[in-house]
Amino acid sequence: MSSSYEPQEPVEERRSLGQVLGDVSSDLSTLVRQELALAKAEVSDSASKAGKGIGMFAGAAVAGLLLLVFLSLSIMWGLGQFIGNQWSALIVAVIWLIVAGVLALVGKKELARVKGLPQTADTVGKIPNALKGQEERNR
Repeated sequence: MSSSYEPQEPVEERRSLGQVLGDVSSDLSTLVRQELALAKAEVSDSASKAGKGIGMFAGAAVAGLLLLVFLSLSIMWGLGQFIGNQWSALIVAVIWLIVAGVLALVGKKELARVKGLPQTADTVGKIPNALKGQEERNR
């Protein structure tokens, strides 16, 4: 009983170069769409936070102007009865300078909380390694 053993090649279909390039193109297209969606989400979040900071600056300007006009005159005339109008005007101006400085610092602090697009920058940086087939470098 002699039997000869002939190994059989796996029944695996070979993909053509066109199919592989088609898959790469499709995957790359999906990756770009996902990155754009992430960027849009992050821009929306950052814009919301920036809007809050800008709103604080606008509020500081409006409040400073209105208070400067209406209350400054009252305070100036009130102090003017004791120390003269010239000195009382200077004192009122210094007080409003301090108020404006505090409001500007609060607005600056709010704008500092804006982080930009950290996730998008991180994932876009990983694309070159992914295209080279070196995803392990991204970890």
